[in-house]
Amino acid sequence: MKFNSSFFLPLLGLALLSETAGAQTAGIKPYSQRMADAFIGWHPDSIVIGKNKFARWDYEQGLMMRALERVWQRTGDAKYFTYIQKDLDQFVQKDGSIRTYKQEDYNLDNMTTGHALLLLGQVSLPGNDKYIKAAQYLRKQLDGQPRTKEGGFWHKKIYTNQMWLDGLYMAEPFYAEYSQVFNQPAGFDDVAKQFALIEKHLVDAKTGLLYHGYDESKEQAWANKTTGQSPNFWDRGIGWYSMALVDVLDYFPANHPQRPALIKALQRLAPALAKYQDPKTGTWSLVMTQEGRKGNYAEASGSSMFVYALAKGARKGYLDKKYADVARKGYEGLLKTFVATEADGALAFNGTVSVGGLGGKPYRDGSYDYYLSEPLRKNDLKGVGPFILASTEMEIAAEDKVGQGKTVGLDYYFNHEVRKSPVTGEQEQWHYTWEERQHGGFWLWGNQFRELGAKTVAVPAAPTAASLKPLSVYIIVDPDSRKESPKPNYVQPADSKVITEWVKGGGTLVLLANDTANCEIKHFNELAKNFGVQFTDQSVNMVQGSQFEQGKVDLTSGKSVFKHAATAYVKELSVLAPTSPAKPLVTNNGKVIMATATLGKGRVFLLGDPWLYNEYVDGRKIPASFQNFQAGKDLATWLLSK
Repeated sequence: MKFNSSFFLPLLGLALLSETAGAQTAGIKPYSQRMADAFIGWHPDSIVIGKNKFARWDYEQGLMMRALERVWQRTGDAKYFTYIQKDLDQFVQKDGSIRTYKQEDYNLDNMTTGHALLLLGQVSLPGNDKYIKAAQYLRKQLDGQPRTKEGGFWHKKIYTNQMWLDGLYMAEPFYAEYSQVFNQPAGFDDVAKQFALIEKHLVDAKTGLLYHGYDESKEQAWANKTTGQSPNFWDRGIGWYSMALVDVLDYFPANHPQRPALIKALQRLAPALAKYQDPKTGTWSLVMTQEGRKGNYAEASGSSMFVYALAKGARKGYLDKKYADVARKGYEGLLKTFVATEADGALAFNGTVSVGGLGGKPYRDGSYDYYLSEPLRKNDLKGVGPFILASTEMEIAAEDKVGQGKTVGLDYYFNHEVRKSPVTGEQEQWHYTWEERQHGGFWLWGNQFRELGAKTVAVPAAPTAASLKPLSVYIIVDPDSRKESPKPNYVQPADSKVITEWVKGGGTLVLLANDTANCEIKHFNELAKNFGVQFTDQSVNMVQGSQFEQGKVDLTSGKSVFKHAATAYVKELSVLAPTSPAKPLVTNNGKVIMATATLGKGRVFLLGDPWLYNEYVDGRKIPASFQNFQAGKDLATWLLSK
């Protein structure tokens, strides 16, 4: 069933807005989640691609893992994470070897699932060292990957001397992320080189689009004998490239000398994508620049990829905001043209071309007729995955105005625990940091701030008027005692003074303590008293084992902050003793659990527990009846709303 265009377009903005947290609470799932659920329904046990009879290590698998991860990050629903883990466990052995994967094939397609390996290797999971070993094994392929004379990766060993656009998405985001995780700066240089070579050899100066492939030897029948370029502009090839650009930038260091070149490549491509967008439908054609030619058609996967890349590029600030409008129009086209609803209410996705390649047997000559000869598929994952990714971006765009232009700082000074990284073996700060993806980190809460439009930063030194001035929100969590740090940085009178003056000037402060046995309360209370609150030595919600109900907190008395979440899990928290100017926010059984205070132009939120770290928001431990993930989003929205 297709959407009726006569009423659909004016309502799209409202539809997108309805997919915010409030609508989800009311039972309306956003498109990203609905399509992810449909995918799990098609492939409940394993992902069997196309005509294959058995599941195998495959780039479509990697694409879907990334899409499901994004839905998990947006919902806190563990079923999406569990699906990723279940899928990978069919392939990854205890020693890190990967079933069905052959390193000696030197096929860039096989690199795509590496991102999921790094994800599972960094979160808290028993025995997750096997995923890191598998990622390291996969990464070794690139050491032996055949290259052109200039250093560009061959797309596959069997495709000698050839670089394809597809390969940039297959390998480079994983390569860049691996380089970040393992602190290998040379990897970023190599990633940048791959994009530079594509820009050099495949960009058409006239249109701004990119040809599908480049043959350095110029021997292939499809290759131009002067340039080595294939003859046409295939939408999905350009789509892979556009997604690769916005995704590698997630990992590139801000000060890397080639980062501006990557952004420039995206900025060069964006106007060309806007130019070749169908002005009526918002979609893009299979063979671009030949939109009116007989047989050409609107193609779903490339269109979805362009929406994702343009929307994310605009959100991240790489592109002018006008490209968010191009993406929005494209998304309208996706919903109208390709999304259907089955009889059981599940979504379906039409209009994805099955494949597109160059050379091989039978020989693919890159001609217009060749691209049109490949069949269309319903629910093809090369379209479904990008549609889910595009949907997440549009859902973020509907709610990210609250945090735009605002910066959230997390203290790394009063809380400064150091350990040997379980992933890299190097020394690292951990426990309540933005970066940490294990249970003790704030990665997911930080992601909620970022997807609400804010920037998250660390505050690594004692606060000063200068360091606090750029911040809209400043969060201090569980200051260290001597038990946690041999030389703890206690909150000093000078620290309290500068923080209090910052609040008076309009800052929003968050103080999250812990039960007194696990937090340096004495000096922290000297700061808290400036806002009329003391963290007491009375602890409540002392949970025994897995008796999670003992940690239940009713949030309904705090509706001014928690607009959608009604119940949370907070264990072993310090009860608050508020006096003016503080006011109780959440009270359970006569005990003040959370409080707020207004001082001058600013305000403060206080709670005697860190409570929003990954362990209690990722959906994998506590029962689904507890709404910590939604509570974290509610709180982030309130903190940013001033």
